[in-house]
Amino acid sequence: MRSAAALVACLLPLTIDGAWAQSAPKPPATVTVYRCTDARGKVSLQDAPCAEGQAQQARQMLRPADAPTPRAGSVPAPRAPVSLPPPRTVYLAPPRPMYECVTPEGRRYTSDDGRGNPRWVPLWALGYPAVRPHSVLGGNIGHPDRVLHPPHRDVIWPVATGGGTWVRDDCAMLPPREACARLRDRRSELRTRFFNAQEKERDVLREEERALNARLDNDCGGR
Repeated sequence: MRSAAALVACLLPLTIDGAWAQSAPKPPATVTVYRCTDARGKVSLQDAPCAEGQAQQARQMLRPADAPTPRAGSVPAPRAPVSLPPPRTVYLAPPRPMYECVTPEGRRYTSDDGRGNPRWVPLWALGYPAVRPHSVLGGNIGHPDRVLHPPHRDVIWPVATGGGTWVRDDCAMLPPREACARLRDRRSELRTRFFNAQEKERDVLREEERALNARLDNDCGGR
């Protein structure tokens, strides 16, 4: 019994030292790198001592460790490439101008070309001297000294259109913001008329509203 107890007492320190050695962290592995310089001054790095006759410098460096191998299932599966829709090209036309025109009576209306509605005006209304028609028989018709009543086919007018000319109403271009406001007002009028309109008129109103919406999207940045 005494010999067995003595044997256990002798082996116990060894067992404790062995267990401590296994549990203690291992120091990181190092590697010696030699910097060698030959007689010509050429420098080289190697892991073995320099050759005889070369200047040597040795340094201890940590040995590079490989990255841990990923476990199975830890690496995420590659995602499928996302297919993007093809680029969309939008062509915008320059804003169309809008004009406000005024009739001689003071009535105002809008126009897209700025020309105004034409109207027939006698030349005397524009300040030209009055020109009376005359007859092929001679003399002015209605002359106080000689009153003639020739047939209408024998009357010669100085101007083929009857002594007048066509003139257009005056127009001025509206600012872009005011033009957009006029377009929205016009659309509101169409929607008000739509409820009391007949089916044929509704088709015309729908077509005009589509044109107004397209113009608002292009010229006014939205509806």
